[in-house]
Amino acid sequence: MKNQYLILFMTLMLAFMNKNANAQEVQSTDEIQKLKQEIELLKNESDTYRPGKSKFLLRGYAHSGLQITDEEFSFVGGSFNPLFIYKQSDRLLFESEWALEQSGGEIELEIEYANMSYLLSKNLTFRAGKILVPFGIFVPNLHPAWINKIPTAPLGAGHDGIIPSNDIGLELRGGSYLGNIKVNYSIYVVNGSQLNDGEEEPEEAGILHHAIFPDNNKGKTFGSRFGFFPFSDSSLEFGLSGMYGKVGAKDTDKEDVTALHYAFDISYIKTLSSISSVLDIKAQYSAVNVDDANYPSHENPEELITFDNNSTTWFAQVSLRPALVENSFVRRLEFAGRYSTLKTPEGAEWETDQSQVDLGINYWIDWRTVFKVSYQISNSNIEEAGGHGGAEGNAFLIHWAIGF
Repeated sequence: MKNQYLILFMTLMLAFMNKNANAQEVQSTDEIQKLKQEIELLKNESDTYRPGKSKFLLRGYAHSGLQITDEEFSFVGGSFNPLFIYKQSDRLLFESEWALEQSGGEIELEIEYANMSYLLSKNLTFRAGKILVPFGIFVPNLHPAWINKIPTAPLGAGHDGIIPSNDIGLELRGGSYLGNIKVNYSIYVVNGSQLNDGEEEPEEAGILHHAIFPDNNKGKTFGSRFGFFPFSDSSLEFGLSGMYGKVGAKDTDKEDVTALHYAFDISYIKTLSSISSVLDIKAQYSAVNVDDANYPSHENPEELITFDNNSTTWFAQVSLRPALVENSFVRRLEFAGRYSTLKTPEGAEWETDQSQVDLGINYWIDWRTVFKVSYQISNSNIEEAGGHGGAEGNAFLIHWAIGF
């Protein structure tokens, strides 16, 4: 009998110990799995942010040339635009373009843009800092010397143009599909342009200055650009741009003055097999409407004047490159032409009504080095072109540009 009790007791003890061991085994398995997950997470973070994952890249462009007019024979250009790109991880990127140029015996340094980008998803990127304002296509896409088909910028564009070049703010940009149509988009908020009230410079009263820091008011300028590709091969793009915000300085009688910028652009690139050439067409129409305001007269500062502060500019550009022909010299040639106009407010001291024709031949030494020769014809419909206008008369230009 005692042996039976002893056997029963030992059986119960073994069962209890086995159960406890199984529980400990399950617990140990769970803990091991949890540790594995934590190690994997730490490994991913280490792979993403460790110093060995980061990358640095130097790119940019440079150009120099010769300009011949009725009044001057001068070498021009000599600029160097390095582009610095630092990749912290697969999602985090920093990029900046500097512009170094000799002017008046001095070296001028300007930061074209400097911003951080974070990839929120494969279709959406967030940027913060100084950006090239995505207004139309010339400034953000075509302004580098080795990309621009003509040695000069079209009327209304560039650093002294009526359209914005760069600014400080935030931007969301990306691409997607609307049905079968591919689209790209950019939505941004920046400090915005600043209105010259004419108190210190009556001859520039009403002009909008871009990329001036810090901001002159508490308001911000909101803008966007949307591009649409109606063809499946993405050869054609239509773009719509707009930006709106206060431009008057705070605590002045013009603090509520606002400005509306809008633009339409088109880009078309097509291979013409029949003539073994590539056709490239670019065009952009831009307008700036500023609220009415009173400004001091240039002749008599005590007298106030006003005018419809509306400006327009547009350009159309076409180039043809026989890149598919057999002759190695001919396929390096490119024939380019551009027509641009600029009209600023009638009655303003900086009134101008100009047009410009550029005709050129480019020779591509390689895919990012080009030698450009062009002839420029500039006309003005008024006696003097002030403000944002370009040089009058004709000019012969030779430029050499390289991208690296």
